Amino acid sequence: MLSKKASCDSHGQDSSYFLGWEEYEKNPYHQVHNPTGIIQMGLAENQLSFDLVESWLASNPDAAGLKRNGESIFRELALFQDYHGLPAFKKVLVEMMAKMRGNKVKLEANNLVLTAGATSANETLMFCLADPGEAFLLPTPYYPGFDRDLKWRTGAEIVPIQCTSANGFKITASALEEAYERAQKFDLKVKGVLITNPSNPLGTAMTVAELNHIIDFAVEKDIHIISDEIYSGTVFNSPSFVSILEALMQRNLENTELWNRVHIVYSLSKDLGLPGFRVGMIYSNNPAVVSAATKMSSFGLISSQTQYLLSQMLSDKKFTRKYMSENKKRLLKRKEMLVSGLKSSGISCLESNAGLFCWVDMRHLLRANTFEAEKELWEKVVCEVGLNISPGSSCHCTEPGWFRMCFANMSEETLRVAMHRIKVRLVDVHRSRDAMVKPARLSTKWVLQLASNNRRPDR
Repeated sequence: MLSKKASCDSHGQDSSYFLGWEEYEKNPYHQVHNPTGIIQMGLAENQLSFDLVESWLASNPDAAGLKRNGESIFRELALFQDYHGLPAFKKVLVEMMAKMRGNKVKLEANNLVLTAGATSANETLMFCLADPGEAFLLPTPYYPGFDRDLKWRTGAEIVPIQCTSANGFKITASALEEAYERAQKFDLKVKGVLITNPSNPLGTAMTVAELNHIIDFAVEKDIHIISDEIYSGTVFNSPSFVSILEALMQRNLENTELWNRVHIVYSLSKDLGLPGFRVGMIYSNNPAVVSAATKMSSFGLISSQTQYLLSQMLSDKKFTRKYMSENKKRLLKRKEMLVSGLKSSGISCLESNAGLFCWVDMRHLLRANTFEAEKELWEKVVCEVGLNISPGSSCHCTEPGWFRMCFANMSEETLRVAMHRIKVRLVDVHRSRDAMVKPARLSTKWVLQLASNNRRPDR
């Protein structure tokens, strides 16, 4: 017998977002060893600038060898470290965060809590700010993993802020109010709004107008704001990134109650392309939140070896300056390659300026304007076209036919193969409807899971 927590199905693993990964893992594409396999376009990893990191490591053997001035510090790092984290590491992290925000925001190392990735940071904030059964509002579409990260162990609830393509999925004051009223109808106490800026899956940096809507709303309702800013260093085109803290400072709100109800999540997984290092953090001006989150961080610490290595790397200002500049150029180039490839097949994308993915409009390829038709198209793309992409329904999009496609986790050659497959196996076949065969069907288990889980009433 297992506990209720272990045996419940609220983890979200049965989402099409994760089911597509399962199919990919059964038959992963390899240019030489498995050229007919499934190409992974559902994973938001940044592999475009590994050579810059590897070059730094080769030039700084002491850091990788856990040495200081040529002397080994292995024993020092091997012993237990206080869960507050290494001071030198926290110092370079807040400096890096400030630089990404144009040094317009002054950040204090004492307000930083280290966590094992952004997943842990978001869950920790849920534990700190919401009791079981209380809710946070999230704009749709949102990252599918939030159903796991925010709800599964905390017992918190998510109420969607329903955004639409009519205005590019931007947040409006009316959408915020409608979500709040919906929560009240379900007798849910709203504790805050959680935003991802830049957005995953949209790939767009939030406008100042959107941030002001959220600020006004939080002031009026006396609630928290969590701003997940893990893609802040990927903004490769205008408009530039504006942090929630900068938006508050523009309105001279530093000495207000709201200042202590705003919390930032950040990590090195996307901007630096190091998800395997599990480096995440919470930044908050609220001493009580910092204290509670620091205590909770003992359940998911970052190794001392990782902290030391990265503190040395990030303290090299010449390296960080070069990396951030070059990485943005490479992301823009690769994004344009995806957009151009899709355009040649008659497929458009939401205009974007950040992230590791595009929000792709495939509504014209649906047999009907329904989520059932979206599921059928997704099955065809996975099983016949050979691409794992994320359907909009897994991101709780209110409109069928949108998909997230990642572009930074593969080589240029693999992306060309993916674009060729879309043209030949999907678009050309769609244009010749008479030649179409019935789409391959995923297992009955999948179909039932998708039908029952992707459109839950509270999402």
